Amino acid sequence: MIYQYKATLPDYKAFVRLYEIKASTTLYALHLFLQNDLSFSPDQQVFFGSVDQEGVPIREYGLFDMGNGSMDQVCLEVLLKEGIRTLHYVFDNFRGRYLILQFEGAAEELSRKIYPRTIMEQGGDPNQFGKEQRLIDLNVAEYDSE
Repeated sequence: MIYQYKATLPDYKAFVRLYEIKASTTLYALHLFLQNDLSFSPDQQVFFGSVDQEGVPIREYGLFDMGNGSMDQVCLEVLLKEGIRTLHYVFDNFRGRYLILQFEGAAEELSRKIYPRTIMEQGGDPNQFGKEQRLIDLNVAEYDSE
């Protein structure tokens, strides 16, 4: 089974990614994929947070067990069975910056495809070390009014 997750940033509407990921994928394998896909530095502390429908944090999964299991012990299939449809991938712990991963649906695995994979992308990669994301897609009307 393949899961589709939509990735967005809270304050950067120009960024969207749609990922297809095997249900059996661990959070650690997903972390490695996201790190590569978004050109993030491999030496930074990251973690996943699960949130309920109102966005209230439920659990945290780090590289080391933070009480709910470590990233390599938890897979997407188990999280979905527990009703967790939204994850926050915290890539900048000091500034509280994170990627929102929202479950969009399931599909059958296609032969000759390698998962996880990006099936749609819009906007540039987030700057992992920047204070704020610079908009790449400029709206000329916004700047003409200044």
